[in-house]
This record gives sequence, structure tokens and C-alpha cells, in this order.
Amino acid sequence: MTTTGLGSVPGDDIREWMRAVLELVDIPFLPELPARPYGDMLSRTVAVLTELAADLQPAGWRLTGGGDARASMDQRRARALLQEDLDVLEEYADGYEGPLKVQVTGPWTLAAAVERPRGDKVLADHGARRDLAQALADGVQQHLAEVRKRVPGAELVLQVDEPGLPAVLAGAVPTASGWSKHRSVDGPGAVELLSMFTTAAPTVIHCCAARPPIEVFTKSGASGVAVDVSLLNNPAWDQVATAIESGTTLYAGVVPTTGAIPDAGQASAPLVRRWRELGLDPELLKQVVITPSCGLAAAPSATDARARLALLRRVADAVGEAAEA
Repeated sequence: MTTTGLGSVPGDDIREWMRAVLELVDIPFLPELPARPYGDMLSRTVAVLTELAADLQPAGWRLTGGGDARASMDQRRARALLQEDLDVLEEYADGYEGPLKVQVTGPWTLAAAVERPRGDKVLADHGARRDLAQALADGVQQHLAEVRKRVPGAELVLQVDEPGLPAVLAGAVPTASGWSKHRSVDGPGAVELLSMFTTAAPTVIHCCAARPPIEVFTKSGASGVAVDVSLLNNPAWDQVATAIESGTTLYAGVVPTTGAIPDAGQASAPLVRRWRELGLDPELLKQVVITPSCGLAAAPSATDARARLALLRRVADAVGEAAEA
């Protein structure tokens, strides 16, 4: 069994965290430190965009037009921070061989968060959200190529974060006025844009919701799905079971990101219990990737977050033992 984190961590020391993830988890990842200016998931994703310029407004990121030459000072700063992080990755991962994960905000969550030049979310405009998704997909291709160049021995895994997709599918994203909601997107429409991201590298789509749209993720070509085990309701578990039996890798979020840190048995028990209730093959349990329940940015300290990452290995061992019992 393997372990990884889901991206975000507390504090502002990228060097400390690069050392930590190379040491503590089986699938190291490029850490996101949202406590830094331009270090959050949206800013990092705006940094990856090609052919679209954006600036940072009090309400968040807003597209300002096309062409990298018109990138705002904010977008250039976000890109500079990403390059600095890649420099640290190259330094600390020198000679590394094995899986390496990078994260990006997915096209639907991005469209629901970023504004068009004349106001309201990109989500409101079918053509604009497709253009945004295409620009992001192109940027991700270039980003992955640069990471491969810097860490030649890496076997890249792409994590696409889609916390906003359930609201998009449900028509629950508010308009700019707040008086109404954006029209819902159907499943095939959601699959269409997500499919732009699942060919560049093995892709895991992450969504911490009670009922993440697992079927949408698998139909888009994702090889893995990352979920918060503590939140999943019964219909969601049915979809997860179907995906697992079809060969999809489950990234099981079992270690809480805040509160008391459980022991390995406590953290592994809900996953093992549900696995048995669903009648899933115990051998498939050995293919699960053990993760925190979500990103660790909300952890009270770097020491606390490190302890939660260190716990993952013991949880994986406990789950592996349960699979053999």
C-alpha cells in the first residue's frame, strides 16, 4: 500500500515541506503553501494558465483578456512563486526516481471561482468556460513537461482538485448578484471538460464532498479518485465500489486534518469496515492509496501536519494487515 498528501500544507517554508514530503510519503507531491501570497490553489492554477491573462481583485481572480503579454503584476507574481517552488523541487529531488504528484484546480472549480472581464463567473458562459479549460489544459501540459525536465526520474501523477463540481452539477453556484444561481451543468458536459486533463499523465480527481460525482470522474478517464472517507454517504460508497471494481484507484482520505490525531487503528477502521460491508475483494484493499481527509493547510502547525503525514504509513500498514486477515 502507498501513501500521499493532497497538496496544501501550513506555514511558508517551501524548503521544509519539500524535504518533508520526500521523507514522509510514498508518493511525494509539490506542496502548496496558501499562507504565502499567491500560494493558494487558485493562484497556482492561474500561474499555469496559458493564453489568458488575469488579475487579482478584492473578490478574487478575474480574466482580463488573452495573451501572456498582458498578464497582470499579480499573475506574474504567481508565476514567479511557482518557478521558485519548482527550483526547490529540482534541488531537493535531484536523483529522485519514482512517482511524483502535482496538483491543479480543475476546470469546473476554476470556472466557478474566476470572473469574466465584464463581471460574473466564467461558469455563466459556455464558450468562456471551454476557453478557460483549454487554456488550463495547455498550461498543465507545459507544467508537466517542465517538471519532467527538472526531475527526469519522476513518474508524474496529476491531481485535479474539483471541490466546486458538486455545486456546479447541482446548479448551486450563486450569480454575482446573489439573487439567483447559475444553471446546472449535466454529467456529459462535466465529463467533456475534465477529459482534457486525463491524457497528459495518470490522473486522480480529488473532491471532498458527501457525494462526489465519481461516475463523472471515471467517465472522464481518471485513473484514481480522492475522497474524504468520513463524509461519503451510502450512494457515494456504491459509486466508489463500482469504480474500484472497474480498476480505479481509491485515494482514501482517512486521517483528519484538524482535531485530535487518531492512532492507526482508529484511522483505518472506517475504511476497512465499509470495505467489508460492501463485499469488496480484500485484495483490492491493498491497492488503496492512504491520504489525509483533505489538504493540511488548516492544521494548527507544521509539526502537527507532519505528524499527520507520518501517521499515513502506519495506517497503510494497519489496512494492509486487515486485508490479509
